[in-house]
Amino acid sequence: MTQQVRGTDGARLRAPRVFRALRTRNYRLWVSGQIVSLVGTWMQRLAQDWLVLTLSHGNVSAVGIMLAVQCLPTLALSISGGALADRYDKRRILLITQASMAACGLTLGLLDIAAAATLSEVYFVAFALGCVSAIDSPTRNAFTTEMVGEASVSNAIALNAMTTNAARIVGPALAGVLIMVLGPGWVLVLNAATFVGVLVSLLMMNTRQLFTAAPLKRERMQVREGLRYVWQRNDLRVLTGVVFLVSTFSLNFPISLAALAGLEFAGNAHAFGLLSTTLGIGTLAGATLAARRTAAPRLRTTFLGTVIAFGVVEMLTGIAPTYLLITIALIPTGALALLCTTSAMTIMQTAVPAEMRGRVMGIYTLCSLGGIPIVSPLLSWLADVLDPRVPLVLGGAISLISALAATLFLMRRTPHTPVPRNPSWIRTLGNAPIPCVRTA
Repeated sequence: MTQQVRGTDGARLRAPRVFRALRTRNYRLWVSGQIVSLVGTWMQRLAQDWLVLTLSHGNVSAVGIMLAVQCLPTLALSISGGALADRYDKRRILLITQASMAACGLTLGLLDIAAAATLSEVYFVAFALGCVSAIDSPTRNAFTTEMVGEASVSNAIALNAMTTNAARIVGPALAGVLIMVLGPGWVLVLNAATFVGVLVSLLMMNTRQLFTAAPLKRERMQVREGLRYVWQRNDLRVLTGVVFLVSTFSLNFPISLAALAGLEFAGNAHAFGLLSTTLGIGTLAGATLAARRTAAPRLRTTFLGTVIAFGVVEMLTGIAPTYLLITIALIPTGALALLCTTSAMTIMQTAVPAEMRGRVMGIYTLCSLGGIPIVSPLLSWLADVLDPRVPLVLGGAISLISALAATLFLMRRTPHTPVPRNPSWIRTLGNAPIPCVRTA
C-alpha cells in the first residue's frame, strides 16, 4: 500500500506503509547517514573479531574477553548516559559520541597497519569504545522518538533495524573479502571514514522540527528514580528481565559464529563472513515484518511469544549437523531475534513519559548489554572445551525457559503496579499519567 503524505519540510511524499517514518525530513537525513556508517560498523566488528583471533592464534576465548571488555562500561555508564540524554541536547551528544567512535576505529586500524597492535591494545581500544557506546546507545534510542514523534516511533525503530541489518548483509561480506586482501587494519580505517555520513546528517538537521521534551534540571537521585520507576511496574520489570537473559545468553552471535568458523568450518574469514551475512539476511527480513506492523506490540503475545519461537529455532540451529543447514537455519533465527528486540524497544519507548525516556532506555541498554562481560568468557570457554555449538543450544534453551516463566508470571499478576506518587516522583513526572503496556 502506498499513501501520499506531507513531510515535515512541507513536501508531498509518496511513502509505502513500511516506510512511513521517512516522511520526516530529519529522519530521512538520519537514515541516509546511517546507511553509510553502519556498513562500516559491521566491517569493524568482523575485522576486530578477526584481529583478536589472529593475535591470539585462533583462541575463541580471546574474542569473548574482548566482547566482555567492550561491554563492561555498560554496567557503570548506561543509566547515567540515559540521564545525560534527559538533561541535554541529544543531537549534540550524538555528534560527540559518533566522532569519538570514529577515533577509536581509526586508532586501532593504524596500530594494525603499523604492525604494532597487541591483544592488550585491542582490549584497551575496545574498552574506550564501550565507554562511548554506553552513552551513545540510550541517547540514540531516545533520539528516535524526537525525530519522528510517538505516532511513528514503532515504524522508525523497525526502519532503524532494517538499515542496521541491510548493512549487516553488506558489511561482513565486504569485510571478509577486504580482510583477506588488505588486512583488518585497513578495514578499520575505512570504518572510521564512514562516520562522516552520520555526522553530516546530524549537522544538517532542522532542530525546530524535532519533537523535543523539556530538558530535566540536574538534580540528585534522578538515576535512582529511573530504576525505581521500572521496578515498580510489573510489565517493565518482566520485559527488562527477559531482555537481560535473551541478550546475555542468546544473542552472543559473534562468539557462536566465530567458534563455528574458527573451530569447525576450516577457520577462514570467508566462512565467518558468510555466516554473519546469512544471519543478517534473516534479521533484515524480521525488520521488514516489524516495519509493516501497524498495531502496537503487546508484551505477552507479541514479545514473549516471539521469544519462545526464537528459543526453539536457535536450539535447532545449534544442533544442525552441516554448514549448509546452519546457514539456512540462521535466517529464521535472525528474523525472530530482530522481532524480539524491536518489539521490546518499541514497548519501552512508548510506555514511559518523555521525561523518563532517556533513563529508561539507559536501563534497557544495561539489560541488553550488561550481562555480556560476565557471560561472554564463559560461553567462549564452553565453545573451546566442549563444542562450538554450545552457545547456540544453551542460549536458545534460556530464551525459551525465561519467556515461558515470564508468561506464567504475568498470568498470575496484574499487568501494572501503580507507581508511588511521593514528592520526588511528582517532581520528575509532574501530573502526567503513568502509561501502561497491554499484556494480552
